[in-house]
Amino acid sequence: MQQLTWIQFDWAVETITARYVSHSFSGVYGVPRGGVCLAAALSHSLTLPWLSEPKDGCLVVDDVYETGQTLSSIRDQVDATFVVWMSKVPPEWWNAAITTSPDEWLVFPWEKVAFAAEDEARYRASRSKTP
Repeated sequence: MQQLTWIQFDWAVETITARYVSHSFSGVYGVPRGGVCLAAALSHSLTLPWLSEPKDGCLVVDDVYETGQTLSSIRDQVDATFVVWMSKVPPEWWNAAITTSPDEWLVFPWEKVAFAAEDEARYRASRSKTP
Protein backbone atom coordinates (compact mmCIF):
# COMPACT_ATOMS: atom_id res chain seq x y z
CA MET A 1 0.00 0.00 0.00
CA GLN A 2 1.42 3.37 -1.02
CA GLN A 3 0.26 6.38 0.97
CA LEU A 4 0.58 9.51 -1.18
CA THR A 5 1.23 12.91 0.38
CA TRP A 6 0.16 16.48 -0.29
CA ILE A 7 3.78 17.21 -1.25
CA GLN A 8 3.53 14.55 -3.97
CA PHE A 9 0.18 16.02 -5.02
CA ASP A 10 1.76 19.48 -5.35
CA TRP A 11 4.56 17.97 -7.45
CA ALA A 12 1.98 16.33 -9.75
CA VAL A 13 0.13 19.63 -10.15
CA GLU A 14 3.40 21.39 -11.04
CA THR A 15 4.33 18.63 -13.51
CA ILE A 16 0.95 18.70 -15.24
CA THR A 17 0.93 22.51 -15.28
CA ALA A 18 4.37 22.62 -16.92
CA ARG A 19 3.19 20.14 -19.56
CA TYR A 20 0.01 22.07 -20.44
CA VAL A 21 0.75 25.72 -19.63
CA SER A 22 0.94 26.67 -23.32
CA HIS A 23 -2.25 24.80 -24.31
CA SER A 24 -5.59 26.48 -24.71
CA PHE A 25 -8.38 24.65 -22.87
CA SER A 26 -12.00 25.65 -22.28
CA GLY A 27 -11.57 24.67 -18.62
CA VAL A 28 -10.69 21.82 -16.27
CA TYR A 29 -13.09 19.03 -15.36
CA GLY A 30 -12.32 16.62 -12.51
CA VAL A 31 -13.91 13.18 -12.41
CA PRO A 32 -15.75 12.81 -9.08
CA ARG A 33 -14.41 12.05 -6.48
CA GLY A 34 -10.67 11.69 -6.94
CA GLY A 35 -10.30 14.07 -9.84
CA VAL A 36 -12.03 17.00 -8.14
CA CYS A 37 -9.04 17.97 -5.96
CA LEU A 38 -6.71 17.76 -8.95
CA ALA A 39 -9.10 19.80 -11.13
CA ALA A 40 -9.40 22.55 -8.53
CA ALA A 41 -5.63 22.81 -8.14
CA LEU A 42 -5.05 22.78 -11.91
CA SER A 43 -7.74 25.33 -12.61
CA HIS A 44 -5.90 27.74 -10.30
CA SER A 45 -2.46 26.79 -11.57
CA LEU A 46 -3.41 27.07 -15.25
CA THR A 47 -5.78 30.02 -14.69
CA LEU A 48 -8.70 28.14 -16.24
CA PRO A 49 -12.31 27.81 -15.16
CA TRP A 50 -13.30 24.77 -13.13
CA LEU A 51 -16.02 22.89 -15.01
CA SER A 52 -18.92 21.01 -13.44
CA GLU A 53 -19.15 18.74 -16.49
CA PRO A 54 -16.77 17.77 -19.29
CA LYS A 55 -16.85 19.89 -22.45
CA ASP A 56 -15.15 19.71 -25.83
CA GLY A 57 -11.72 21.28 -25.66
CA CYS A 58 -11.31 20.91 -21.91
CA LEU A 59 -8.73 19.18 -19.76
CA VAL A 60 -10.27 16.13 -18.04
CA VAL A 61 -8.39 14.95 -14.95
CA ASP A 62 -8.63 12.07 -12.50
CA ASP A 63 -6.57 10.77 -9.62
CA VAL A 64 -5.84 7.30 -11.03
CA TYR A 65 -6.20 5.27 -14.22
CA GLU A 66 -6.76 1.62 -13.33
CA THR A 67 -9.14 -0.12 -15.75
CA GLY A 68 -9.93 2.86 -17.94
CA GLN A 69 -13.69 2.49 -17.57
CA THR A 70 -14.22 5.96 -16.11
CA LEU A 71 -12.14 7.96 -18.58
CA SER A 72 -13.22 5.84 -21.57
CA SER A 73 -16.87 6.67 -20.93
CA ILE A 74 -16.06 10.40 -20.89
CA ARG A 75 -13.82 10.05 -23.94
CA ASP A 76 -16.84 8.71 -25.85
CA GLN A 77 -18.76 11.91 -24.98
CA VAL A 78 -16.28 14.76 -25.56
CA ASP A 79 -13.20 15.71 -27.53
CA ALA A 80 -10.82 16.58 -24.70
CA THR A 81 -7.34 16.05 -23.33
CA PHE A 82 -7.09 13.48 -20.52
CA VAL A 83 -4.53 13.33 -17.74
CA VAL A 84 -4.25 11.47 -14.44
CA TRP A 85 -1.96 11.82 -11.47
CA MET A 86 -1.22 8.07 -11.29
CA SER A 87 -1.60 5.52 -14.09
CA LYS A 88 -1.39 1.81 -13.35
CA VAL A 89 -0.74 1.02 -17.01
CA PRO A 90 1.44 2.79 -19.58
CA PRO A 91 -0.53 5.73 -20.99
CA GLU A 92 -1.95 5.42 -24.47
CA TRP A 93 -4.55 8.11 -25.32
CA TRP A 94 -4.28 9.75 -21.88
CA ASN A 95 -1.29 11.26 -20.07
CA ALA A 96 -0.02 10.67 -16.54
CA ALA A 97 2.21 12.49 -14.11
CA ILE A 98 3.38 9.10 -12.79
CA THR A 99 3.05 5.50 -13.96
CA THR A 100 3.04 2.93 -11.17
CA SER A 101 2.54 -0.80 -10.67
CA PRO A 102 -0.94 -2.16 -11.33
CA ASP A 103 -0.63 -4.18 -8.10
CA GLU A 104 0.09 -1.16 -5.89
CA TRP A 105 -2.86 0.02 -3.79
CA LEU A 106 -2.81 3.82 -3.62
CA VAL A 107 -4.07 5.93 -0.74
CA PHE A 108 -4.53 9.54 -1.79
CA PRO A 109 -3.97 12.42 0.66
CA TRP A 110 -7.70 13.15 0.89
CA GLU A 111 -8.55 9.55 1.83
CA LYS A 112 -8.70 8.05 5.32
CA VAL A 113 -5.78 5.65 5.77
CA ALA A 114 -7.78 3.72 8.38
CA PHE A 115 -10.27 2.65 5.68
CA ALA A 116 -7.70 1.86 2.99
CA ALA A 117 -7.35 -1.86 3.76
CA GLU A 118 -11.14 -2.32 3.64
CA ASP A 119 -11.37 -0.36 0.39
CA GLU A 120 -8.63 -2.48 -1.15
CA ALA A 121 -10.28 -5.75 -0.04
CA ARG A 122 -13.66 -4.68 -1.49
CA TYR A 123 -12.02 -3.57 -4.75
CA ARG A 124 -10.07 -6.80 -5.19
CA ALA A 125 -13.10 -8.94 -4.30
CA SER A 126 -15.19 -7.12 -6.90
CA ARG A 127 -12.65 -8.03 -9.55
CA SER A 128 -11.88 -11.61 -8.52
CA LYS A 129 -12.85 -14.31 -10.97
CA THR A 130 -14.03 -16.80 -8.37
CA PRO A 131 -16.93 -18.89 -9.75
